Amino acid sequence: MVDSIGIVFITHCAKKHLPFCLPPLFNSSLKPRILVVNSSSNDGTVELAQAMGAETLVIERSLFNHGSTRELARKHLNTDIVVMMTPDAYLTNSEGLEYLLEPILQRKASIAYARQIAHTDADFFESFPREFNYPAQSHLRGIEDAAQFGTYTFFCSNSCAAYRNQALDEIGGFPSVLLGEDTAVVVQLLKKEHRIAYVAEAIVHHSHRYSLKQEFERHFDTGLARKKLHALLQEAGSDSARGKKYVREMFERLLQNQPLMIPYAFLHILAKWAGYKIGSMSSWMPLWLKKKLSSQDFYWVSQDFMQARSKML
Repeated sequence: MVDSIGIVFITHCAKKHLPFCLPPLFNSSLKPRILVVNSSSNDGTVELAQAMGAETLVIERSLFNHGSTRELARKHLNTDIVVMMTPDAYLTNSEGLEYLLEPILQRKASIAYARQIAHTDADFFESFPREFNYPAQSHLRGIEDAAQFGTYTFFCSNSCAAYRNQALDEIGGFPSVLLGEDTAVVVQLLKKEHRIAYVAEAIVHHSHRYSLKQEFERHFDTGLARKKLHALLQEAGSDSARGKKYVREMFERLLQNQPLMIPYAFLHILAKWAGYKIGSMSSWMPLWLKKKLSSQDFYWVSQDFMQARSKML
């Protein structure tokens, strides 16, 4: 029996991306169902998605959550395999989906994620993180590899990642989270002896140009989210060794090629580090301060957060 395949795009004001992210999937020989979920933006995203042939699902902005919205979408599609994507991640060709799904279709893994490379106009601070986190060689990881990979064992990105839905059902699907829903499910699945495949042959162009303030805010959210996952992640040990390797390789590269950027690199690293550390210690913070430091302004007024907060009061 052939596995059914569904693709989910989580969107808000994403019309400009659709002509680039959808065609490689429509042209795939796998002929997946494509669902564009939109949190009530009025820029024409839904209308263009429908005109291009995608299914659409519109939700209220207040109902959006990185985890529970994806859970809603995968249940809506109800396919054997679901691929989570963001509209700003563009597959480089129509064969990319086949490469991505091969480990899952062959039952070698229950999760697979694509290689990300920066857009052609990206600067060093956009391209280097992707070169560091997304190597040229594919590999499989399981919980037994935690000693080798540390917290990278659980690394995954829903900018382009595929899951066998039966595996997600085992753990109750994607949880309601600030962010990091991909890491949350990968940790649980690997602890149930599932495996994750990194597929370097499946390539998406994906990068963002963030200011220092935006880097701080994003890493504040990451630190906060990782703190909530601490009990699950602790088996892999500290991620400080990988962080030190990242910094060392960044400065080595800059010293060789762009030494004048080294002062800015210090500020760049400081913004990320400070955001992450403060986020990981933010449990004592009043809500107004978390809102001010977070990049996810919609989360703090969302229905998911309000319901969770009311249960704690």
